Amino acid sequence: MKKKYNFKKTDIIIDILEKREDAAEIFFQFGFHCFGCPASQMETLEEACEVHGIDCEELLKALNA
Repeated sequence: MKKKYNFKKTDIIIDILEKREDAAEIFFQFGFHCFGCPASQMETLEEACEVHGIDCEELLKALNA
């Protein structure tokens, strides 16, 4: 059975990476390549999307699929 996720815009990036095994792959598909950046330790998904010009709703759909 496939695990269901319920990530939100307010979730911290590092928390998403820890909870979903393939999250990094999904982030890469959307143009995120900076997981070594200290900001990923404290930045919300919404903040990161805004900085990188990424549609947060579309990324959330992919992460929660």
